[in-house]
Amino acid sequence: MAMNIPRAPGFAQMLKEGAKNYQGLEEAIYRNISACKELAETTRSAYGPNGMNKMVINHIEKLFVTNDAATILKELEVQHPAAKMLVLASQQMEQEVGDGTNFVMVFAGALLEYAEDILRMGLSPTEVIEGYEVALKKTLEILPDLVCGSMKDMKNLEEVTQAIRTAVMSKQYGNEDFLAKLISQACSSVLSKTATFNVDNVRVTKILGSGILGSSVLQGMVFKKNVEGSINRVEKAKIAVYSCPVDSSHTETKGTVLIKSAAELMNYSKGEENALENQIKAIADTGVNVVVSGGKVGDMALHFLNKHNLMVVRLNSKWDVRRLARTVGATVLPRMTPPTSQEMGNCDNVFMDEVGDTPVIIFKQESEENAISTVVIRGSTDNIMDDIERAVDDGVNTFKALTKDKRFVPGAGATEIELAHRLSSYSETIPGLAQYAVKQYAQAFEALPRALADNAGVKATEVLSKLYAAHQDGQKGVGFDIDAEGAEVKDVVEAGIWDAFLTKYWAIKLATNAAITVLRVDQIIMAKPAGGPKVRQPGGADNDDD
Repeated sequence: MAMNIPRAPGFAQMLKEGAKNYQGLEEAIYRNISACKELAETTRSAYGPNGMNKMVINHIEKLFVTNDAATILKELEVQHPAAKMLVLASQQMEQEVGDGTNFVMVFAGALLEYAEDILRMGLSPTEVIEGYEVALKKTLEILPDLVCGSMKDMKNLEEVTQAIRTAVMSKQYGNEDFLAKLISQACSSVLSKTATFNVDNVRVTKILGSGILGSSVLQGMVFKKNVEGSINRVEKAKIAVYSCPVDSSHTETKGTVLIKSAAELMNYSKGEENALENQIKAIADTGVNVVVSGGKVGDMALHFLNKHNLMVVRLNSKWDVRRLARTVGATVLPRMTPPTSQEMGNCDNVFMDEVGDTPVIIFKQESEENAISTVVIRGSTDNIMDDIERAVDDGVNTFKALTKDKRFVPGAGATEIELAHRLSSYSETIPGLAQYAVKQYAQAFEALPRALADNAGVKATEVLSKLYAAHQDGQKGVGFDIDAEGAEVKDVVEAGIWDAFLTKYWAIKLATNAAITVLRVDQIIMAKPAGGPKVRQPGGADNDDD
């Protein structure tokens, strides 16, 4: 008779052996909150202009040195399911607005931290969630009252520079004025008359050498490449863009040719050469003087292209081919046929240049209305240039947010303290246990100015009490400003530190939803992992000689 092996009682007996099950406040909710707090704490020290950099080495051993939360979270590959929810909220923020990812992490972490306090006091998760939902609704009602200004003209460089300066400052403190000016030039030049803006239209090219202040903006596109032929400058260019190789065409099927004499061999090669030359001459006769190819350029084709004074540019990426075609107004042709006047692109200047010791090909447009502009970033190391690129990306995304909603709210923690102050007052008017959750929600807003103060090396409690005192007196625009003279509490609206309304709106919404989702989980069920046991690692070698 086989022995009856007893199995674990309860829910575990229904699952396969090796499956895990956690439930209740202690095992599921507090465990999840703890993981989320740890993750939020990691990115918290990178928040604000004085945020510290993180050195992240990803799975392929690439090194990142940055304080950009989106990059840190993407490269970390977080495995914990609850912490992953915060990462997903942060990624959604990156897609929706392109900035404010760290705000989402810090605020969601603070919401969960304060939720844990009242859960331990005896409130149920349902009551906390209900209170948080009420608080979120009230916050989004208060937020429009805090608007301190709006953009009047998206083409006005000074106004745009001031608007995106704060977003750039959090990544590149000290270089914000210079970079904001470059970004505003690049963005304003590609803004269409209908005020539609595509982030993809502002390109970035990184060229090693010089310093940040050597960076510049070009109307058009820049490629880190050499030209293929001998011609390296064309003015008033007419451009033909091909996605195929520029070479003699080969037949689909294989055949054998029997050649009996040298004359026959000469005639055979001559026929092929003549066919290729006629093709290239037909292209040149249309007025084209620049040929761009997405494939290889054959040696014989290159000889005839030089003979007919055609400049040749080869691009390896099909995306680059498409973007260039959009920039110059050309149609990408799949076969080497002469383009019609509608399929041809136009560019004021196409030339080869050297930036530092890097050869570049520049497609430069002189007109004011452009399809694409390029920010050429200079820097001493690749890591520095990557970080500047992230700052440029944040600035461009803030510009995009402003094309959708032109309103601003005060930055530097002023908006958060005003929301905390108003929500605290509002919480006292709510009956029932939900008021405790609303109060905690209000306190969670303190985490952001507190992080700014901590990262600047100032006593956070002192800063918060000064901010609360100012907001109690009705000074809505008072925040914590970190400038060259030192960190102090002052009116940040006058100092020109503004945040885009959309950034705050979405950050608060996504962070609250992520925190509520984590609080809704009361049981974690992990199925048995697939596959057999892990392969044993080879141990150290036995030294038989000893």
